[in-house]
Amino acid sequence: MSVETSSAIDGDPPAPNASHDHSKWKPLRVWIPMILLPLMVLLRFVPKLIEDGPSTIWMASAFGPFLIALLIVLWWMLLSRARWQERLVGGIALAVSFTLVAILADKTMLGPPLIVLTAPLGIAGFAVALIVFRKLLTFKRTLYASLVALLCFAFTGLLQNHGVWGDFAFDFDWRWNESPEEQFLASRDTNSADLGIEDMASATAAFQSPEWPGFRGANRDGTQRGVRYSDALREAPPKELWRIQVGPAWSSFAVAGDYLVTQEQRGESECVVCYDALTGREVWNHAVASRFFEGLGGLGPRATPTIDNGFVYSLGAEGWLMKLDAIDGREIWKVDMREAAGRQPPMWGFSSSPLVVNSTVAVHCGGSGDKGILAFNTETGEPRWSTPASEQSYGSLQRVDLHDMSLLAILTDEGALFIEPSTGEIALNYSWKHDGYRALQPQVIDGNRVLVPTGLGTGTRLIQVDREGDGLVAEALWTTRDLKPDFNDIVVHQGYIYGFDDSIFTCVDVADGSRMWKGGRYGKGQVLLLADSDLLLVLGERGELVLLGTEPTERVEYWNIDAIEGKTWNHPVVVGDRLFIRNAREAVCYQLPIAESAAPTE
Repeated sequence: MSVETSSAIDGDPPAPNASHDHSKWKPLRVWIPMILLPLMVLLRFVPKLIEDGPSTIWMASAFGPFLIALLIVLWWMLLSRARWQERLVGGIALAVSFTLVAILADKTMLGPPLIVLTAPLGIAGFAVALIVFRKLLTFKRTLYASLVALLCFAFTGLLQNHGVWGDFAFDFDWRWNESPEEQFLASRDTNSADLGIEDMASATAAFQSPEWPGFRGANRDGTQRGVRYSDALREAPPKELWRIQVGPAWSSFAVAGDYLVTQEQRGESECVVCYDALTGREVWNHAVASRFFEGLGGLGPRATPTIDNGFVYSLGAEGWLMKLDAIDGREIWKVDMREAAGRQPPMWGFSSSPLVVNSTVAVHCGGSGDKGILAFNTETGEPRWSTPASEQSYGSLQRVDLHDMSLLAILTDEGALFIEPSTGEIALNYSWKHDGYRALQPQVIDGNRVLVPTGLGTGTRLIQVDREGDGLVAEALWTTRDLKPDFNDIVVHQGYIYGFDDSIFTCVDVADGSRMWKGGRYGKGQVLLLADSDLLLVLGERGELVLLGTEPTERVEYWNIDAIEGKTWNHPVVVGDRLFIRNAREAVCYQLPIAESAAPTE
């Protein structure tokens, strides 16, 4: 087709008095990028609107635009009808610009942000400029497009990244702003740190019998028992007692008497930190040289420390399993899970909160062969046993009682695994594969039924476990797609399940898995059950604190307050009249009103 007869979409003909040799130039074939660019936008935003897609649908939103960007590059190099000199210069300009920005970008922008934002934005700008300048049948169109691409690439060099939100939207900020970690380190009063424990006798007794020994409580079921709260809690939000800045981490708190233990990132060190629960004052901290950052999950440790028999056990994101003296944070022993499991940290870091059973501490590592779950002698840190487990788990081991057997349970992408705690032998391996990770805790109901919660594309299943000879067998009772909690744990109360269906709170009937109600867009938050008061405390992803009733017929929201600043994935903790919450920026303590008769209701 001649220049004079080409269609408008492929480029308008040059003016008759143009001084160039037009036989060497052709209008660009722009209908291809004009289709690809809207598709890039659709892939970025539409998958988020699909409520019950496959578990990997977030990958379409995160990495789909990058694949479209590659197609645009292929169009330019092979099908654009540009001269070979243009194609070569344009391709080199894209590669050099991208590489230059990657070198100069903030280090938090490396990895996924470069793929998810930088590359698609710059290449899209390149394509848009070529469409706009398609009438310009000179080398200038390539130069203009290369300049636009450089500006688009460079824009992302002005940003820093704090990870993603639950919907995989990046938490960007301007590069020149102080990060939450920098704000914390700048404000930290090192003169008041490490003041130590004042009442040694009471602290020793408390650490021997912690009220909330670790991740999600003594039973790891996110339930507070033994205290009934007054009706005043329904009428008004609780009173704030103190608020402090903390280092980044997705850890929760372990509580013993007047002391809180958690993990934080502080510069180039991962720290296990003990705070005074009454004031928020730092009591001690133990640091190990380690820094884990991943472009999706963000910075810092993931697991929650465990308090047992006067000691603290912790697992860092890079794999340091440690035993510390709870009184002063003194290190007793330390084991590197990278060496013990023969693997590097998983995509989102080592996230298993240590579980102590008798004289054994066990964690999930996801190593190959029999290095999936590792157990160590609590006295010496020497290996005690190991057992196979799938790599794709960000959950933690927990004790469960099935019939008359006390077992360890964990969920992985392969299903539910039940293990004999003294030997590591597998008592039951229930297969229910999930195309992705599982980062949730199982729930045992009535001694022989187990809830296996999962995220998008799979849902939640209730299985029944029975004895068969000397072993166990399991069968599915029901499966529901109305409860897809991703990494947001569920609670069970009086025959009903409460938790997050993706990012919306919901109630499901234990009997058959049917939905009772759904409402409350709290993002990817966490929930805590106040069992004796028939109440739910929901800590939303954006820091809102919500009090809900446990009515199975409708959602009853008593109040909703902005409790904490920033993205919040950490589990809330309630001990006595104190509510402790934290995220990667700050920690807050609230006081809950206890009923005059504190005895639990039947």
